[in-house]
Amino acid sequence: MDIASDTLPAGATRIVLTGRLDIQGAAAIDLRFAAVAVANRAVVVDLGGVSFLASMGLRTLIMAAKAMRTKGGRMVLYRPQGEVEQVLLTSGLGELVPIIHDLAEAEARALE
Repeated sequence: MDIASDTLPAGATRIVLTGRLDIQGAAAIDLRFAAVAVANRAVVVDLGGVSFLASMGLRTLIMAAKAMRTKGGRMVLYRPQGEVEQVLLTSGLGELVPIIHDLAEAEARALE
């Protein structure tokens, strides 16, 4: 699992995840992901490169989203693919964190 971050045009932080977000993947990014997410008010998590999402990966996303919310921030999940999106929807995470497939819309929602 790889993690990178950059700043989008309107100022939101984009976290780009690539690989398998399983037990090993979650362990590899957990601390860095949480630190970047909580340090920013508006975060767009780009899941386009995530090929697999397991329960530990869901936990990583949920914990960061809740931590951001308590600090007045907002996280948006951007362009999850196929089975990854199905896992997000089935788990109910989409009720806590918006799932959006357009980058400009994702950034706008994160900045709300």
